[in-house]
Amino acid sequence: MRRKSKAKPNGKKPAAEEKKMYLEPEYTRSRITDVGFKELVVLPREIDLNEWLASNTTTFFHHVNLQYSTISEFCTGEACQTMAVCNTQYYWYDERGKKVKCTAPQYVDFVMSSVQKLVTDEDVFPTKYGREFPSSFEALVKKICKYLFHVLAHIYWSHFKETLALELHGHLNTLYAHFILFAREFNLLDPKETAVMDDLTEVLCSGGGRGGGGGAGASGGGAGAQNHGKER
Repeated sequence: MRRKSKAKPNGKKPAAEEKKMYLEPEYTRSRITDVGFKELVVLPREIDLNEWLASNTTTFFHHVNLQYSTISEFCTGEACQTMAVCNTQYYWYDERGKKVKCTAPQYVDFVMSSVQKLVTDEDVFPTKYGREFPSSFEALVKKICKYLFHVLAHIYWSHFKETLALELHGHLNTLYAHFILFAREFNLLDPKETAVMDDLTEVLCSGGGRGGGGGAGASGGGAGAQNHGKER
């Protein structure tokens, strides 16, 4: 899937780009935990790499899906006519490689449906003893991470105000820092792909993902970690 920059015809920056609320220190300091994710994402010695990638990717998928669900009523076809982040517009490509221009909620639906299909496919994310991961597994994980990044970036760019009103910015910051540091540890995201959010990444991940200042409190209905260990 490719991305395309699209400038406004009048040459003016969108209002949201002039002042990125999510970069304000009072909000970037908010976390739900003070743990250092840089250490947390490292592959444990006794765990197989693919098992580690599978477990974490599945968990990130569920958490991103949950985070988006909190603002989904505000992400409508009318309010978000394109899947945009800063001056970048994302298009969906169907199974035949045909570009599909869609609204943000349609794009997110495509993402969640396709990822759900992958993580529940025994041939891709095996959970039974004796089943092997496919040779294309790492490439598929990278594809999933790219999609999940698009969704997270859209939440920050278009729905941070609503996230703030719901007092869920601490959850969003924590999820973003954990996800980005995990992706960096295993080279799962192309730096060119994530450049659109480099300013936020620098702020949230510079300390190894460790939060500072007041967190948002205990999670209210957060998704539990998914156990992807194979059944023995």
